[in-house]
Amino acid sequence: MLSYILKRLLLMLPTLLGVLTVTFIVIQFVPGGPVEQIMAEAQAAQKGGGDTEGYRASRDIDKKQVEALKKLYGFDKPAHVRYFEMLASFARFDLGTSFLHNKDVWTLIKEKLPVSISLGLWSFLLSYLVSIPLGVAKAVREGTRFDFFTSLLVLLGYAIPGFVLGVLLIVLFAGGTYLDWFPLRGIVSDNWSELPWPARISDYIWHMSLPVVCVLVHAFAVTTMLTKNTFIEEMRKQYVLVARAKGLSPRRVLYKHIFRNALLPLVTGFPAAFVGAFFAASVLIETLFSLDGLGLLGYESVVRRDYPVVLGSLYLFTLIGLVVKLVADLLYLLVDPRVQFGSAAK
Repeated sequence: MLSYILKRLLLMLPTLLGVLTVTFIVIQFVPGGPVEQIMAEAQAAQKGGGDTEGYRASRDIDKKQVEALKKLYGFDKPAHVRYFEMLASFARFDLGTSFLHNKDVWTLIKEKLPVSISLGLWSFLLSYLVSIPLGVAKAVREGTRFDFFTSLLVLLGYAIPGFVLGVLLIVLFAGGTYLDWFPLRGIVSDNWSELPWPARISDYIWHMSLPVVCVLVHAFAVTTMLTKNTFIEEMRKQYVLVARAKGLSPRRVLYKHIFRNALLPLVTGFPAAFVGAFFAASVLIETLFSLDGLGLLGYESVVRRDYPVVLGSLYLFTLIGLVVKLVADLLYLLVDPRVQFGSAAK
């Protein structure tokens, strides 16, 4: 197994390099970089101010100013030089400085993490805590009214986009038209640090309730139906029939024999779902509820051509994704010792 892990670690390097290379090449052909945006903003400011002479001068910005801007952002160097400098910085885990915020990319990511962790952690935990027992109950009661109505509700929730549900919840419960029960900005109140701990916890839950519901409704269906179908498939296998023929109780057959095998696809997908929940929050949901998280940061970085944030966050998330994929594969061995890696399988 050690040789398998080493091979996978070595394969991460070309994968990571390929992702960064393709993204860097695409960026070179995207119009409207930071220098062009500053020039456009200067022209718009001159035009908005009604200064005709200034506006005419802005159309022919001094070349020295343009060169100074290019040097400031590092665009005075050839593309291949910037590419290798980027790789050298990333090898030292130096993600660079944001053009837009003038902050270290690491600092920006850490500032946005509380929002993403809040949305991701609660949506992940509640999704698994509800979906797995519900999926098992649906598998045991397959074909009953309980199975039919819960499937209808789960699939209905899956069909409703999160941002549409968010708008509906705001209209109903956040002062939109009817009730004003929940706040509509941030994950805590402005005076949160001044509150006692019980009040802090209730204030945090109060702010996070609606955004978490929007993320959860869509996540319930996938995990619930996967659990149900996995358990049904296991329940129809020969070893289950043999166990029942031996006189074992249905509960013992379910939890001692079926449960362990049925957990394989769920457990192996656990790391990816856990990490992905932190970084996959909807940009629209963050915008709707005024939550300044990683999703909104990524969107703004792409729109404003903040290349250090785009490349730095891509590098970090790709690296995390590759490590999580390796952990997911290794979990097969913990759940089912029959799984072998590399030469041991021969």
